[in-house]
Amino acid sequence: MKVSLKNKINKAFLFITILVSIAGFWNIYFGPESSPTFYQNLHVLTTFCWLGLLLVQLIFITSQNNSLHRRLGKSIFVIGPILIATLMLLSVHSASKSAARGEADMLVIQNIFPAFEVAILILLGLLFRKKRLLHGHFLMSTSLLFFGIALFFTLISFIPGYKIEGPETFYRFETSGIIATYISVVFGLILFFIQWKSGWPWLLVCGLFFLNGYLSQLIDETNQMITLTAFIGSINEYIAFFGTLIFILAILTLFFIERKKGMT
Repeated sequence: MKVSLKNKINKAFLFITILVSIAGFWNIYFGPESSPTFYQNLHVLTTFCWLGLLLVQLIFITSQNNSLHRRLGKSIFVIGPILIATLMLLSVHSASKSAARGEADMLVIQNIFPAFEVAILILLGLLFRKKRLLHGHFLMSTSLLFFGIALFFTLISFIPGYKIEGPETFYRFETSGIIATYISVVFGLILFFIQWKSGWPWLLVCGLFFLNGYLSQLIDETNQMITLTAFIGSINEYIAFFGTLIFILAILTLFFIERKKGMT
């Protein structure tokens, strides 16, 4: 398959992810009881900044505008750490609210695990920066995680049979999570097979969906969900955000220093 066609398919998936993300965030701003918080606004802003960055980079690659692609690529060193720190902050904030009520955060797994996974994918993308195709796939594959999460919220917000309509329909959280996982994996496998020589990060993310599901089931079956919620919720939000930000920036700085050494 030609590179240009692969890029078009990747762009199409990014457009789909952005549209599904808009649907997933819709009720926060336009729902019957909409009242967006600072945390949600920050999450929405950083998510769309990241997805927008990936999309623009793909456009530059397709148009062979390598100069702009390289210059804009440097913004990853800013947007990436802020995105990861925001995901960690949101996970802690969500868990702390449930922990204060002595309840399990039903989204704790969906929040905290993807936060770590996005961080790992971005760092791996930068680690393999010299291998351009692999570098691109690591960064692009983060969009599959965002797609899965956005699809989950779209299902529970709008789709009959999956929409949450009260405590009696809370079982739909699990059903929606399973459906979102399967659909995400199908997209991931398609994106892997059309670029299988270097596209294995897509396959990795497919595996992460099942790993998250397994760990969620394991934690739930051992009645540790409340314990996990309490632990994550006990973390100071400032430490969660700024600690993550400093940690990721430190790793990126080391990457940059090693790269400079390799060039001398």
